[in-house]
Order: sequence, then C-alpha cells, then structure tokens
Amino acid sequence: QVQVVESGGGLVQPGGSVRLSCTASGSIFSALVKGWYRQAPGKQREVVAVIAGDGITKTVDSVKGRFTISRDNAKNTLYLQMNSLKPEDTAGYYCKFGPSWGQGTQVTVSS
Repeated sequence: QVQVVESGGGLVQPGGSVRLSCTASGSIFSALVKGWYRQAPGKQREVVAVIAGDGITKTVDSVKGRFTISRDNAKNTLYLQMNSLKPEDTAGYYCKFGPSWGQGTQVTVSS
C-alpha cells in the first residue's frame, strides 16, 4: 500500500513563492504518472500539473509560467514550485502518485 504525504503549505503574500513536497512510501514505480491537484472551497478538485514516467510535464494554463512540477525518483518525492502566487491560487493542494492520494496541504495567498 502506498502512502503519500504532502508538506510545505502555509500562508504566503501575493507575489510570493512556496514549494510543496510530496513523499510516497511503499511500492513505487518510477513510471507512474504523478501530479498535483488543488481544490478551493466550493469548487471541484482540478489538476494543476502532472509529470509522466518519461519526465514530460504538463501544467494547466492558469499556472503556466508560475508553477513548476519536478520529481526525485530516488527519493520518491514530487515537488511543486509555486511562484508569483495570486489570491486565486488559494486552495488545498493534493499530491497523487498513480492512484494514491495524499491528505492535502493548504496554501493561502493573502496579504
């Protein structure tokens, strides 16, 4: 069974940066698609960025140029570097390794 744990959220001012980390334990295959998702209050969970087993990444248009997804397969860790944050980025951010979800970490962008 895979366990996924996110960290790195918090309160950040508009224009600021934060890096989220997500570490998985258990039987992990590096070829798994991994991704970051977010869910704002009253809204559906949406994909933010994904990275395939071959390293190809895709980010949603609303964060393109500001957010970067990366991974360290040796550490079973996924990252999301978030720059130029906006209040509308406020949400719970969730990591996903293949079919396994983390519990989420809150990012609040506010002055």
